[in-house]
Amino acid sequence: MVDAFELRTAGQANVKTVTILGATGSVGTSTLDIIRQAPEAFQVVALTAQSNAAKLAELARAYRAKFAVIGDTSRYAELRDLLAGTGIEVAAGPEALVAAAEMPADCVVAAITGAAGLAPTFAAAGKGRRLALANKECLVAAGDVFMSAIRESGTELVPIDSEHSGAFQLLKDNNTRAVERIILTASGGPFRDWDLDRLATATPEAALKHPKWSMGPKISIDSATLMNKGLELIEAYHLFPVEARQIEVVVHPQSIIHCLVMFQDGSMLAQMSCPDMRIPISVGLAWPERLQSPVERVDLVKLQSLTFEAPDLTRFPALTLAREALERGGTAPAILNAANEVAVEGFLARRLSFLDITRTVATCLNRAEQAGMIKLPQTLEDVLEADGAGRQLARDVIGA
Repeated sequence: MVDAFELRTAGQANVKTVTILGATGSVGTSTLDIIRQAPEAFQVVALTAQSNAAKLAELARAYRAKFAVIGDTSRYAELRDLLAGTGIEVAAGPEALVAAAEMPADCVVAAITGAAGLAPTFAAAGKGRRLALANKECLVAAGDVFMSAIRESGTELVPIDSEHSGAFQLLKDNNTRAVERIILTASGGPFRDWDLDRLATATPEAALKHPKWSMGPKISIDSATLMNKGLELIEAYHLFPVEARQIEVVVHPQSIIHCLVMFQDGSMLAQMSCPDMRIPISVGLAWPERLQSPVERVDLVKLQSLTFEAPDLTRFPALTLAREALERGGTAPAILNAANEVAVEGFLARRLSFLDITRTVATCLNRAEQAGMIKLPQTLEDVLEADGAGRQLARDVIGA
């Protein structure tokens, strides 16, 4: 692998420069795997991580990064020592993450999970280049503010969540005014067939065993509650020119169809692929070109059938909460997202039951509305303030 990277010369005209924010997470490592498969096509500029200095140093060396940033300042010395003598510039802290996002690069992959990714992703959005977006919070917590920044800078936004990538591909060459519905699919998670009594006893270990996707802990728990799909519904509202009522969610256990678009003439198009994040990421990196990919191909004969069902909103009320937050508007989605992050942390730490995750979020939204905390954000600072308020509400509810 390293030898292939050493063969690249600075004068190659078709090399695309890439920065990865969140390089050690699941999206970041999948992105680097794509780059490893096509070393002649990409040059890594900057890599960041929150706390895993050893892994970040390993990746920075292997992919010949110019800049490596660790978010946790207490890990700076470790990273500096690990990269001593390599010529790779090293930095730490929130300001350094923003600096990495602003470095000249053809494409920035925004894969930092949670509110920590807001500032660096906003910084990348202001540069007028391609932004391959995996960070949900920019659209969920700061949708209107973020999309305004995208429009003002002329940044090319390409979503790399599988569902939104599917919609992006289906809509790119079609008349968006003719769209009747966008249908996002959900696998149903590990608890699709569990009744309420059993859900009340669900453990973090069980919730983390997603039947189709390999993801980080936070997203895996969100998938189990279906909050992940609720957040994706809010994202789709900001990404595509449709009303909230035109976005639907259906459960599709096979996870082969990731999105469907129904047009006003009755035609329906579907984007299909095996459940592998490297596919939407490769779209984000190469669009409108297509990269040769080593991922498994869909075998329709082997599959034999694809099934669909309506989500059970009684057992999985997170979808309803997300729609309500979108309808309330303003900072309601930011508070929803922040409260959910705290509640998921509480569940993983065994301070909350599985069902208490969405109960906590619902309580926080109601308290926020009663206290007049739901306002129209104008800036990133407004969004961050709402995020902090949502976290404090959740901590108060949990008693943490």
